[in-house]
Amino acid sequence: MTTGLPALCAVPTRTYRQGMCEHCGCRGVEPIAELMDEHLELLELAGDVRRHLTRRDREAVRDALVALGQLLDDHVGREERGVFAAMKAQGDFADAVLDLETEHDSFAGSLGTLDPDSPDFGHRVRRLLEELSTHIDKENLGVFPAAVVSLGASGWDLVARAHAEHAHPHHDAHPLPHPTLEGAAL
Repeated sequence: MTTGLPALCAVPTRTYRQGMCEHCGCRGVEPIAELMDEHLELLELAGDVRRHLTRRDREAVRDALVALGQLLDDHVGREERGVFAAMKAQGDFADAVLDLETEHDSFAGSLGTLDPDSPDFGHRVRRLLEELSTHIDKENLGVFPAAVVSLGASGWDLVARAHAEHAHPHHDAHPLPHPTLEGAAL
């Protein structure tokens, strides 16, 4: 994983996916926990897509990809207007954040060009889902822990505004409090 970000959380995401990644304290910071929860939703949808591909159910694959694309679009909006914007404004890991934003654009472009009738459709979808999983690891294990330890009050204000303005359907649309690092295992 080469993002220019330190791997601050040494727990592999597959362990986190089982609900055990608490070593870095990220999940104790509400806006970061929300983004990580959305990552889990994206990975669950990716699993649905893979299962539908295995069953050769192209219509179900298409429907799951549409749902994945909608969630990804909403998630990316919160992430880029919140944590990413705050980190760039502070000058923290700006190049790495820009690389992750480029990957966001690549996912959107790739999703928009998938053709279910193409002979390489399954291969392209699987490759896209693998890239998404790797991207999520970069965020969960790099940028999110870096944000938790580096963002100041103005950065968290920006994150709170982004989450309030672009609320996820499963999250409250109220402003988020500043995270407290008391008790966080940093």
